[in-house]
Amino acid sequence: MPQPVLFRDRSRPAQVLLGGVIPAIAGAIAGILVGVSAGAYWGYGAFIAIASVFAGFEHLDGWGGADRGLIAGFIYGVALLVAHAIAGTEATVSLGSHPPFLAIVTAIIGMLLSALGGRLARFQRERAGTQPTIPAE
Repeated sequence: MPQPVLFRDRSRPAQVLLGGVIPAIAGAIAGILVGVSAGAYWGYGAFIAIASVFAGFEHLDGWGGADRGLIAGFIYGVALLVAHAIAGTEATVSLGSHPPFLAIVTAIIGMLLSALGGRLARFQRERAGTQPTIPAE
């Protein structure tokens, strides 16, 4: 099975795109969907959760995935709230009694999901007997 390119081995622009821009776009889409349909919002959220686990596969272990997931989850949550505010629609699901706290919740969820992906990737590499080389600094 081919191994994914590790996040740390990607160029800085690719890291910014994958770790910041894509979560912001995903959060903005979720922010629009939260005002359109509860089903669409939750379905999209499930898709993003699965994508977060797969993003963790680009890391050596769960700790690397957790770091990325924490930042990406926070960016996702902030973008969701900003897009929802710009759209000006009524939320079809509860954003909680203090909506800005949602960014903290999405950061924690992103951290856990990406850490799971990183841990699964490490387990898969150990089982296959392959480990990426860690470059000397």
